[in-house]
Amino acid sequence: MDDLLTAANLSATSKLRGTIFESEQRIHHFAVIDSTNSAAMQAAASGAEEGSVFITEEQLAGRGRGGHSWHSEPSTGIYLSLILRPTLTPNDVLWLSLIAGLAAHHAIESVAGIALDLRWPNDIMLGDKKLGGILTEVNADMRSVKYAVIGIGLNVNQSHFPAEISALATSLQIETGREWPRVEIAAALLESLDREYGVLQEGVASGAAESVIRRFEECSSYARGANVLVHEQGGPDVGYTGRTLGLDSRGFLKIQTDSGVRTLISGGVRKV
Repeated sequence: MDDLLTAANLSATSKLRGTIFESEQRIHHFAVIDSTNSAAMQAAASGAEEGSVFITEEQLAGRGRGGHSWHSEPSTGIYLSLILRPTLTPNDVLWLSLIAGLAAHHAIESVAGIALDLRWPNDIMLGDKKLGGILTEVNADMRSVKYAVIGIGLNVNQSHFPAEISALATSLQIETGREWPRVEIAAALLESLDREYGVLQEGVASGAAESVIRRFEECSSYARGANVLVHEQGGPDVGYTGRTLGLDSRGFLKIQTDSGVRTLISGGVRKV
């Protein structure tokens, strides 16, 4: 079997059996596409089913969080987006990014035996470099989420990166010196996402949230006890420092600063 991320190859692993991604008709594979997230959002707006997956060998205009671009070298990484129709309120959509991080952590560990690090809210780290990222986009009204798209990019078999990001990014191949089966990793990722999503759909108020928080903190060296530089998007302050105190009951990051405890709603952290 080749290592193209086609519906047939993903289904052949048997990992998707019994998941919302099981039907090959829901997996849309592209040789090249501008952005899997853009394609998934357009399809969701037109009524595409929950569990629809858009996966490509190469992105020409891959997007990351905060308007950043995502480097998508052909047939070396995993670039996919999936459509969900969760029973969440708009205030709860952060949970989708958190479960996507947990799913990526489990998938890489199960296939490659490597434990990744999760940097709140959406970065997948290996050491102090970025191995992957998550971009969650939603269409919602004041009371409910109509649909959500989770985009995930994972660096798998890249041997190098452009100079401008080479100090920040890494891949499984760079770190281990060998190539890894993208199909197996992508299938494991979707299998894990299905499991995490099922837990979340049981209800944020039923204990699912506590499980996600506990497991995210266990998988993250950033979530609790890390000295960090904070960039708060849309906030009055840029570049304040503090020590992380874990996630609150809504999944937001608590920071102990000299002036007291602050809750990071939107933004990111870097270790100092």
